[in-house]
Amino acid sequence: MFNKSSIFGSIAALALLFGIASNVAIAEMPTHSSEQTNQFRRIEQPLALKIGVTLGGLGLIGLELWWFLLSKNKAAKANLGQGIQELTINVDGGYEPARVIVKSGLPVRLNFFRSDPSSCLEKVLLPDFHIAQDLALNHVTPIEFTPPQPGQYQFTCGMNMFRGVVEVQ
Repeated sequence: MFNKSSIFGSIAALALLFGIASNVAIAEMPTHSSEQTNQFRRIEQPLALKIGVTLGGLGLIGLELWWFLLSKNKAAKANLGQGIQELTINVDGGYEPARVIVKSGLPVRLNFFRSDPSSCLEKVLLPDFHIAQDLALNHVTPIEFTPPQPGQYQFTCGMNMFRGVVEVQ
């Protein structure tokens, strides 16, 4: 989908374009004015400061892009015992693990342990299995279903802000 070199190349090109545009705008500004006005006036700053602020901003943009586009969720494979696949998911500012790997055709039990008191994480939704379950604070809430075929099935919080995936193989 996205590769790192194209993203960083686009960011560098955008920074260069903004740098050129700001220099053209500064060159067109009048340097001397005979009358005092209440408008904004130009403040000179050292070149090193401008470069530092630009590099810091680009670094933050890169970090944000990495966080949302390139970082991978940790996956965990459900343990098979007594004919049921079982895994515990910690609910604390999101779901950990956020990607669960199971086999199709076998029953699955996801044990949600909620330690986050926020109202967003009070409920978990698995729309593909028609499940909407309230999660008690500091208790394990088991949810059972059987995935019929391979694919990816999403689960979310009640407000659809936090997400996870059940990957059926």
